[in-house]
Amino acid sequence: MFAPIGLAIAGPFFFWSWPLVALGQFIVALNFAEVSSHFPIAGSVYQWTKYLSNRHYSWFTGWIYLFAGILTVTAVDATIPIVLIPLLNNLGIGITATLTSEIIIAALILASTTLLNIYGVRLVAIVNNTGVVFEILGMVVFALLLLIFYHHQPATIVFDSSYLGTGFTGGAFLAAMFMSLFVIYGFDTASTLAEETKNPRVEAPKAVLGSIAGAFVIGGVFLYATLVAIPDMGKFVKGAGAATIFSPADIFNAVMPKWLASIYLLIVLAAIYVCCLAIQTSTIRLAFGMARDGKLPFGRIYNKVSPTLHTPVGTCIVVGVLAAVPFLYFTGAAALAVGATGLIYLSYMLGNIAVLGARMRGWPTDKAPFKLGSWGTVVNVLAIAWGGSMLVNFLWPRVTSNPNISALPNYPSWLGFIGGIPIFEATIGVILIVGAIYYVVAQLPKRDTAVRAA
Repeated sequence: MFAPIGLAIAGPFFFWSWPLVALGQFIVALNFAEVSSHFPIAGSVYQWTKYLSNRHYSWFTGWIYLFAGILTVTAVDATIPIVLIPLLNNLGIGITATLTSEIIIAALILASTTLLNIYGVRLVAIVNNTGVVFEILGMVVFALLLLIFYHHQPATIVFDSSYLGTGFTGGAFLAAMFMSLFVIYGFDTASTLAEETKNPRVEAPKAVLGSIAGAFVIGGVFLYATLVAIPDMGKFVKGAGAATIFSPADIFNAVMPKWLASIYLLIVLAAIYVCCLAIQTSTIRLAFGMARDGKLPFGRIYNKVSPTLHTPVGTCIVVGVLAAVPFLYFTGAAALAVGATGLIYLSYMLGNIAVLGARMRGWPTDKAPFKLGSWGTVVNVLAIAWGGSMLVNFLWPRVTSNPNISALPNYPSWLGFIGGIPIFEATIGVILIVGAIYYVVAQLPKRDTAVRAA
């Protein structure tokens, strides 16, 4: 998705955050690809840390990763109204984009993806595969259309930082990176599906690395084509900063015939819907795995597989309900996206630290189809350095990406000093405090049954 925050802060120059983030994430993906070749198991960093560290570390990693997935489901759901409302308006169905209308649409989408997950893996696979085809063809075709027929800016526009009133700064570029940071993640879950394929130790690394490569090429071409298509860059940069231009629909409705823009929005809608469905499916698998291991509250109640539907119906419902909770105090998709992405990056870094610890103890000792060999430790350290630098970026208090809680609409003044805490820090704090209390009460007394990797 095209993010106005990047355009507003760094102008078209924010395009260069895309290859930078892709490179950093590819380093992380290399490390995860080797791990997935040894452990092609559903659950990603939770399962990997379970084998490569101890039960205390793996539990907290899994707990954070679980809520990162849940919040990501909410965040992706919240982006659907940004596309669906302009599409419906193009078709003559007038809907005003308000927080209320966005909440209703997002909640209905969440209910539909939850039902799809309840009614079977095969149905989810059909919807997912169809959506992926739509996404690839749609992004490529429309990128070509924009470049050939609807270009308004010179090819060098992505080098232009003159649209920034205060000039370009490193801090501005770091804030403008959030679109790329939000889009290029989730590649670790590609190994989850490989568990159900033939020869998973070979296919899992391919899936992890292929997802990064595909996102970089297709997304990069489309982002570039979109920037080149903007008819009045100064107007759009100013509009993005004032929140009067807030979605790709504004750009495509400005340069394309309405019917063609509507087709594009339909394709984007399908792509986002499939993305949400895939993330929710992965999160459900993670929650089911943790509950099955006895790692979640009341897990024995909802981790049962339906004999009729052959799906963990209870787990599907629990994940769906938890993903709906942020809609009770919804302030827009941007805050959710920053929180969800930051938690994912924290989970990745915890996973990379666990892998490095295992390497220091001599792992891997077994052979696997994909291996980094002597480069393993170097790649691992670089992955941690990348993740740590981006966590600093997420934790950086600033109005554009991580404002204080008191800056939110309808902020309840009775919260007192809590209002001075940035949103991302508050999100991490709540998850860790609740998790620590539960862990001390319910998990710590349990006997250590962790399995170490050979």
